[in-house]
Amino acid sequence: MSTVTDTSHRAGPREWLGLAVLALPTLLLSIDVSVLHLAVPHISEGLNPSAAQMLWIIDIYGFLIAGFLVTMGTLGDRIGRRKLLLIGAAAFGVASVAAAYANGPAQLIAARAALGIAGATLMPSTLALISNMFRDARQRGVAIAIWITMFSVGIALGPVVGGAMLEFFWWGSVFLLGVPIMALLLVAGPVLLPEYRDAQAGRIDPASVALSLATILPVIYGLKEIANDGVSVPPLLILVAGLAVGVVFVRRQRAVASPLLDFRLFGNPAFRTSLVTLLLCMLVAGGTYLFVTQYLQLVGGLSPMKAGLYLLPAAFALIVTSVVSPIAASKFRPAYVVAVGLGVSALGHVMLALADSTSGIAQVVTGFAFVYAGGGPLIALGTDIVVGSAPPEQAGSAAAMSETSTELGMALGVAVLGSVATAVYRGGVDVPAGVPDGAGDTLAGALKAAKDLSSDVAAAFVDSGRAAFTDGMNVIGVIGALLALGTAVLVAVVIKSPPTGAAGEMAESPVEPAEQPAS
Repeated sequence: MSTVTDTSHRAGPREWLGLAVLALPTLLLSIDVSVLHLAVPHISEGLNPSAAQMLWIIDIYGFLIAGFLVTMGTLGDRIGRRKLLLIGAAAFGVASVAAAYANGPAQLIAARAALGIAGATLMPSTLALISNMFRDARQRGVAIAIWITMFSVGIALGPVVGGAMLEFFWWGSVFLLGVPIMALLLVAGPVLLPEYRDAQAGRIDPASVALSLATILPVIYGLKEIANDGVSVPPLLILVAGLAVGVVFVRRQRAVASPLLDFRLFGNPAFRTSLVTLLLCMLVAGGTYLFVTQYLQLVGGLSPMKAGLYLLPAAFALIVTSVVSPIAASKFRPAYVVAVGLGVSALGHVMLALADSTSGIAQVVTGFAFVYAGGGPLIALGTDIVVGSAPPEQAGSAAAMSETSTELGMALGVAVLGSVATAVYRGGVDVPAGVPDGAGDTLAGALKAAKDLSSDVAAAFVDSGRAAFTDGMNVIGVIGALLALGTAVLVAVVIKSPPTGAAGEMAESPVEPAEQPAS
């Protein structure tokens, strides 16, 4: 790959102020993820959703983001990336209000779906605008590092801010966090952000959009139902149908002139290895975060505020390793830096696998900090590895695939690992007589049902539920450790990119002809 560093267009004060504006959606999306998991017990108590409905409340957001990311990237190329960003910000604000005031599980699921579609407009638009605004390769590297670090900052702020709101307000208040952030983006965006369009952008293929969603949603739904209720014909048929549609989707992408996904990129071993690593590691992160936040509250008995404070070490560890990783990657192969980080994550997962339900808070907090510390290098360097593995003219498509892999991994983690751990819980909890059907399907439901039982029966029920829930988290820890070690070896062996600070740094040359600024 030829290396060209554009020094003729160095970013000025307006671009750096614009970067601060572009960091807002990243901050919001990371806060939203952490806050939602913290609010799960309160949503369970306030809306009384079933176990399946709760999983959909959590993961439909990620599913639709993953499904629409590439589509929205293409749409931004056509109508203008700033315009799409502002439209998405307005829609996200409206959907946040709808989620905050939902009065039933179905309404909250619908609002979360709208948030997912709106969220899909934000990430590709911000990354594309950063690439347009920072033409100098070194400045662009700093800008992307700052942008990614904001994700870590949001992870740190989310539990504290969300915990405080849950301490003093109702569960819906956490969704209102997005409203002032989106309002600030709508005010500052038109002033500080330039507009860019791709004059040669391909046409959006509606059939490809429909096929991508018809692949993702049935597959996840089938896996969830199998994990919840065991293997049966209906979920198997749904799962097979989704896979069959996936085959049609792949064939169409290879046939149409302007595909949503260019599958020729997967011929590059480093490219596909990086995407698989992002997918698997974010899958584990999604499931782990969901159960650790519930463990601290439902098993450890912490208030939302205290649970948020106990999550701070992990968030700060993520910030530190995200910042340090690009420095390390300037001296060592980025793949080695990522592999070492995954090894640290594996150690954290082992600690989670060995935690118990009576004295495990300190161990869980420490293990979770190791998991997040080890994930920092992957978050900081993963997108660069993916983009650097692709030809310069396909860097935008590669970045969109990286975002899709990350979002889909988080959604799959909640769906698959959440379902596995829920199945473990249900197989281990001892539900006493007199408890209504379904009341013991979740630990939050069991704790609520225990209030109506005699003290001795309630204590035994609660102890059984907490032990079963911890068993489910232990299983997630084992799966996470195995996946982290396996992907660490895979990354170290397959990806051969040199240190980013070496002669001929791995920065793609800007593709100018098709990129045209628009006022």
